[in-house]
Amino acid sequence: MIPAVDAQENDVMRKPNSMKGLEDLGRVRLSQNFFLRDFLHSEIADFYRIPNIPEDPDLAIEAGKRLCEELLEPLEATFGRLHIRSGYRSPAVNRFGNENNLNCSTNASTAAHHIWDMRDFDGCMGAAVCIAVPWMIDHYHDESDWQRLAWWIHDHLPYASLCFFPKLWAFNIQWHERPKRVIQSYVSPRGILTKPGMANWEGDHAAFYKGFPAPTAPRVFSRAAKDAVTL
Repeated sequence: MIPAVDAQENDVMRKPNSMKGLEDLGRVRLSQNFFLRDFLHSEIADFYRIPNIPEDPDLAIEAGKRLCEELLEPLEATFGRLHIRSGYRSPAVNRFGNENNLNCSTNASTAAHHIWDMRDFDGCMGAAVCIAVPWMIDHYHDESDWQRLAWWIHDHLPYASLCFFPKLWAFNIQWHERPKRVIQSYVSPRGILTKPGMANWEGDHAAFYKGFPAPTAPRVFSRAAKDAVTL
């Protein structure tokens, strides 16, 4: 049994320069059910042997905490376990992915998105993760059914942006200090589902997600409590 590491407000973490340091960083608990290690896997990093390690762990942890506590925990409390497809990307990993056509935007565009430890043009903090919701895959089958979950999130969670993809209805969900609340999709119907200024942006969209589980509030996570995890 290895103790979890809870990030305290006054802690200062440096980029790991050893295996032990990386292990300790991975044990940082971001919320009730998520640890930083959950978000460090990257196929690009693994295949091309590029370390996927935050340059600024403090910023990555702070942004990741907000992403997990405000978005992922309510989703998991309501729909059950989430499948994490792609979380944090280091600037080096994302740059390589962009330069080699591996579905990565430029670092400037990905800052405060998949690059949690880089602020955006306006100096704002943000974090994004690509997830799939197994509950959705089990209950819906039409290509356009992704809209049901999109509208549920729009009505219930303080997301900054959503972008849906064809396989598994996986989607990027972003937390950001200045949320734009834009939903787009590469699944039919492709394009922008909603954004500020569109007629469908405000109001109640409950008709789209009739039959969904009732929203469930996640358990309150106390950072004073030291839990244990088995690796």
